[in-house]
Amino acid sequence: MDRNQSKLPSNHEPTVTHFGLLCPAASGHLNPMTTLGHVLQKRGHRVTLVGIADAEAKSRAAGLEFAAIGQANYPAGSTRTLFTLMGELSGPAAFRATVEYFRLSTAMVLREAPSVMRHLGVDALLIDQTSFGGATVAHALDLPFVSVSCALLLNSEPAVPPVNTGWSYSPSAWARLRNRLGQRLLARLASPITQVVADYRSQHQLPVLANRAQGWSPLAQICQQPAAFEYPRHQLPACFHFTGPLSDPLSRETVAFPWQQLSGQPLIYASLGTIQNQNLGLFAKIAEACFHLDAQLVIALGGGSTPDALPPLPGSPLVVEVAPQLELLPRAALTITHAGLNTVLESLSCGVPMVAIPIANDQPGVAARVAWSGSGAVVPLKKISVSRLRSAIDQVWNDPSYRANAQRLQKAIVAAGGVTRAADIVEQAITTGIPVL
Repeated sequence: MDRNQSKLPSNHEPTVTHFGLLCPAASGHLNPMTTLGHVLQKRGHRVTLVGIADAEAKSRAAGLEFAAIGQANYPAGSTRTLFTLMGELSGPAAFRATVEYFRLSTAMVLREAPSVMRHLGVDALLIDQTSFGGATVAHALDLPFVSVSCALLLNSEPAVPPVNTGWSYSPSAWARLRNRLGQRLLARLASPITQVVADYRSQHQLPVLANRAQGWSPLAQICQQPAAFEYPRHQLPACFHFTGPLSDPLSRETVAFPWQQLSGQPLIYASLGTIQNQNLGLFAKIAEACFHLDAQLVIALGGGSTPDALPPLPGSPLVVEVAPQLELLPRAALTITHAGLNTVLESLSCGVPMVAIPIANDQPGVAARVAWSGSGAVVPLKKISVSRLRSAIDQVWNDPSYRANAQRLQKAIVAAGGVTRAADIVEQAITTGIPVL
């Protein structure tokens, strides 16, 4: 049986478990993690998200309990300040800022989370792959845990390019050499984070992690990509599962939207996410590149700015500070995106093709998979211009193969099982203590 289709025994009754959730306080991580927590909570489990103050609203919206850590260093509103700064960056500068953020936040999590988890009486953990100290918290408390890949999966192997690159996939020898060198460089750049973890483990007499893979769960690893949106993989652990997106509108905060202003024309949805969204000039380029189409452009600013921060734009697009993305995408004919994984997967869940403009972190890797899967076109930020962007938009708009490939991936997402399948895997892993194969 395919490991992604494994099922609980028919006589299996999951015991009630108190799950602790650890993930970064960014929408791209909070949305899928709180959705998974929401489903587990509806099944009768107790679920508490342990995080900084800015994670509380999304946790409460999903019906979860919340326990604050990092209040001295990360008071309410600190994430908005940080994201405003990071939103002005791109490429290597944004990556360096991200590494520094994770270095400091990892130290805080290791310093404060274990005692809070112990006080709460948590039985098991769900840990985002990018919560780099999460496995060490689980090891320190001797708790079982499940790893969840909310961003592009971090599991490396020679034939797969590093997640922070837009390199295309190739099984050739030269590409494998290129990938190995890239992975070494990525590990070196991320060493400030791994050193924080290594120091904590040494101080608390925990075994040394010989490699990054030892920091992920031996019971189950969940990835919200469908397998069809990932390069060919041959070295994933047997307990790895591509479940598809962890998505449910009922677990999200309600977002007001002027639905009455939709014109009924084909809809183009443009979003640069909730972090790298301060390049207001890029929104102007997007509007100009779409102006010639018989379509309505909706621009979501991701909470980084307000509509009045933009000058009048060509075509008078509908501009909102935040948008109910899950409700808008089923109406869309095209998504223009920064290639954040959640926006990409939510577009594919609706069979919507894309034009991707990757900005930082794993977005080049996500965009490369958009191109590889035939579900969209990519315009690198360094090469952005109105003419290049218009050409890519016209290419996707006029070629039906892009929508056909997006719809192919839509079917793969449905077949993968989504958050329901992910919750089944979590329950089986924690209840039995046996790897879910």
